[in-house]
Amino acid sequence: MPTPQDSYRQIMKSTSIFGGVQVVNILIAIVRSKFIAVLLGPAGMGIAGLLTSTTGFIGALTGFGIGTSAVRNVSEANAGGNPDRISLIITVLRRLVWITGLLGMLLTIVLSPWLSRLTFGNSEYTWAFIWISVSLLINQLSSGQMVLLQGMRKLRYLAQANLTGSIAGLIITVPLYYYFGLKGIVPGIILTAFLTLAGSWYFARKVNIGSIPVTTAETYAEGKNMLTMGFMISLSGMIALGVSYLVRIFISNTGSLEQVGLYNAGFAIVNGYVGLVFTALSTDYYPRLAAVASDNIESKKLINQQAEIAFLILAPILIVFLVFINWIVILLYSSEFIPVTDMVLWAAMGMFFKAGSWAIAYLFLAKGASRLFFWNELLANFYVLLFNVAGYYYYGLTGLGVSFMLVYIVYLVQVYLISSRKYKFSFSGDTITIFIFQFLLVVLAFVVSVLIQGNLKYLPLTLLFLASLLYSVRELDKRLGLISLLKNSRRYKE
Repeated sequence: MPTPQDSYRQIMKSTSIFGGVQVVNILIAIVRSKFIAVLLGPAGMGIAGLLTSTTGFIGALTGFGIGTSAVRNVSEANAGGNPDRISLIITVLRRLVWITGLLGMLLTIVLSPWLSRLTFGNSEYTWAFIWISVSLLINQLSSGQMVLLQGMRKLRYLAQANLTGSIAGLIITVPLYYYFGLKGIVPGIILTAFLTLAGSWYFARKVNIGSIPVTTAETYAEGKNMLTMGFMISLSGMIALGVSYLVRIFISNTGSLEQVGLYNAGFAIVNGYVGLVFTALSTDYYPRLAAVASDNIESKKLINQQAEIAFLILAPILIVFLVFINWIVILLYSSEFIPVTDMVLWAAMGMFFKAGSWAIAYLFLAKGASRLFFWNELLANFYVLLFNVAGYYYYGLTGLGVSFMLVYIVYLVQVYLISSRKYKFSFSGDTITIFIFQFLLVVLAFVVSVLIQGNLKYLPLTLLFLASLLYSVRELDKRLGLISLLKNSRRYKE
């Protein structure tokens, strides 16, 4: 049986792997955006963005969230260790991604004239949508291969498949944009999808999955659960998109388009750059939690372990953001975006509460509690809209940062009470201690950032960062044997 230290080490191993992947993906996205901006100009960026966002919306609607929901089924089968059961689930998964992918492609083809008029105000892009429709099928097939790798917990293959697709996509699109300009956008989207599929298919083939005959009745019986859970995930995602859209409309009507731009930029920093920690942590966490979800005691242990690691990693990163927020905004955007810094400061505080709620909320997915998951997210989206509207109405952009923090405080209480009542969950004493200590350091860093102006603030902020970092290293050493691992690694190299 794995020891607690083994479990902590597995969390850190997966986090380090996918943390690196996320950093590379962000760098690739920045480089791609730069090339699009230079080679295609604002018009090209607009066309590419509208085409991908429109087909992305249809893909999310017709994909039934299989890319998330099926991970649970594959993980459970893998944990059971029955090769026939694993083969059955993978076969059903592969059939479902073909069905849902074809559905998305056909729906896009049928709606292409309407999509062109709705998106661009004319029918000139009808054929563009028809050609791009094939990418919905290809992307869904890629998603199925990624689910296989994630559910079977083949982390290195999954990381390599992610990087291969991103790098290949960058290499192929830049020459297309250079030689063909705006006419290279549609081929670039399609070829990127094919290359991503090729990478995911190559690494998925390395996983030995046996082949067994699966009847239509078995496909329906096993697929029904995946589709039901996936539909709830998709529906929740659509509601969240709708809420986000309404918030932007409210900001535009109450304030200005400039304020919408600042809002977008601020949360791109919070969710895109700080949020990559959650992406890195969740890749292996979800299948691991799904594998033990039937056991409330084991689930509780794993959630606490994951929350502890999240708090220990996140706190020093948040303090760095609080120290250098002005420089970060200028580096990523320009000095014109400085008004967004107060919003980012408050939102950064909220990320700490998000870490706790995020670790718990995955339990609903892992349990396959589709209705509970949906109603939980629906309630959360209701007060997200309420808090954001009130926050901006009374305090502008800063109010949006405050509302972000309040949302995750309420959400943490909400998921904690639900999981406590239904699944006997509770935070351990160690988890609470880590949360309190690191959060107090983040709060002090926030207070210093707000109250002390100029270069005087850097000394106390640096001391707070070092305190948080040293505490994290000490606690990680307790759980991982971090110092001994580093020593053994150095000795091995020598």
